[in-house]
Amino acid sequence: MKKSLFLVSIIALAVLTSCGTAVQPEQVSVNPSPLTVVGNQVEAEITGTFPVKKFAKNAVLTITPVLKYEGGEALAQSVVYVGEKARENGQVVYYSVGGKYRQVATFDYVPAMAKSELYLRFVARSGNKTVVIPDVKIADGVVSTAKMVVASAEEVKPQITADKFQRIIQEVQEADIRFLIQQSTLRNSELKSQEMKDLHAAIKDANTAENKAINKIEVAGYASPDGSEGLNEKLADARQANAEKYLKNQLKRAKVTADIESNVTAEDWAGFQAAMEASNIQDKELVLRVLSMYTDPEEREAQIKNLSAVYKTIADEILPALRRSRLILTTDLIGKSDDEIAALAKNDPRALNVDELLYAATLTADAAEKMTIYTTASELFPADYRSFNNIGMLYFNQGDVANARRSFAKALQLAPANPDVNYNAGIAAMAENDLAQAEQYLGKAAGTKGDLKVAMGTLYTMKGDYSAAKTAYGKEATNNAAVQQILNEDYAAARQTLARVAKPNATTAYLAAVVGARTNDRDAVYANLKVAVQRNAQMKAKAQSDIEFAKYQYDQQFQEIVK
Repeated sequence: MKKSLFLVSIIALAVLTSCGTAVQPEQVSVNPSPLTVVGNQVEAEITGTFPVKKFAKNAVLTITPVLKYEGGEALAQSVVYVGEKARENGQVVYYSVGGKYRQVATFDYVPAMAKSELYLRFVARSGNKTVVIPDVKIADGVVSTAKMVVASAEEVKPQITADKFQRIIQEVQEADIRFLIQQSTLRNSELKSQEMKDLHAAIKDANTAENKAINKIEVAGYASPDGSEGLNEKLADARQANAEKYLKNQLKRAKVTADIESNVTAEDWAGFQAAMEASNIQDKELVLRVLSMYTDPEEREAQIKNLSAVYKTIADEILPALRRSRLILTTDLIGKSDDEIAALAKNDPRALNVDELLYAATLTADAAEKMTIYTTASELFPADYRSFNNIGMLYFNQGDVANARRSFAKALQLAPANPDVNYNAGIAAMAENDLAQAEQYLGKAAGTKGDLKVAMGTLYTMKGDYSAAKTAYGKEATNNAAVQQILNEDYAAARQTLARVAKPNATTAYLAAVVGARTNDRDAVYANLKVAVQRNAQMKAKAQSDIEFAKYQYDQQFQEIVK
């Protein structure tokens, strides 16, 4: 914004001079003018000049900036100027040379200041004589476009904490059939092991239970990595084939229909390494180093056999377990249907676990029904933070920020480090202009699934750090991002951003009108204001008091739009 220059009232000057007390500064200028809100404050630098041989040597002049608006006024800190012989403390102005006047006035912003005027209030005193003159206007204010940035759900979306419900959960049951060295014959002792009994029981259960189904059955044949590669291939093939034949017969007898997938591993080096890592064999680290150094199977085997002190232990404790066929059953555990979950959530929520309840809330678009489900979940599972977070999300979407913050606070008690809850607590704090708290929460939100860069861009804009806001927003196309561009006086970018807003609303059109006003595009002002008031009639009153449109206030076309 440019500076504005106001001449001091001639009458006031005459009064003060005739009383022989003090004189106001002349050529008073204000920067910026009109005043502008930055963050939560309105700040103005006021300068001027005390004329030569006008400021009485015994005079005391108190100057107080006053920002007047409908229904009230705000006073900045006063400054005191004194003549060279005055006894009071203050900045000295010498009679013969005059002096410079400078003052920085700061006001806490309130919305009524959008239509306001800045005055200087003078009280001059010399001895027992005091002169109070009418306040002198020095600037208009306040440009409040920065306050159009909002941390609403429309601009900064809260993040749900999702359920972990899975319709189908897979369970795996395994059993090994072990073979003697260089053999592939099935032994009864292996077929009657507890592992095999458990596998057969699991197959039967998966085949008959209503909520289970056989996903797949695999039979894999293995040979230990000792011996020749050709022999190991034949052994692994035979072991797999014999185990598969046996399993098919068992499935037929049990009247179970299922396909069998076959796999063969001729030399089970992966199994060998895993067994070694899990063992307590002395010098196992030496063996593992050999595995990492050599990739050729024959070289590996030769190097390990060279470790004669440990090889006998390997042959006795590790290799026998690798001569096997592995039978693997994958079962699908089928959960409740959507209809079942929705019905239970209404009629018998205690029959659902917490993830099923949270999932039930996603099955309805009705916000009140969602709230009921999440509330029930919070009562049945009070140690789970997710229901409290999602309750807060619903409140925030409804514009009930106070209740949203209370719900997020409860979620944070249960999960203080959760990035999604910190993100939500941060944007809710912003919505109540609690920027310091918002910054703390968002600082803990790294990793959130929410749009953290949009939230940070909003925070920086609300704080008045427009450069940081520009970096945070990047190429985001939102109303808030456009406000930041307007405040950075990048009007071409603001036009492009507003044109790309996914769901343009009254604010979108109003901001486009502001861009038009700042670029002297009268047609853009009127065209966009018409759209803004059509979408939201409250924009009429805002435009009437908005200093952005000061030069259009008395145009007939403007009045027709906002009347």
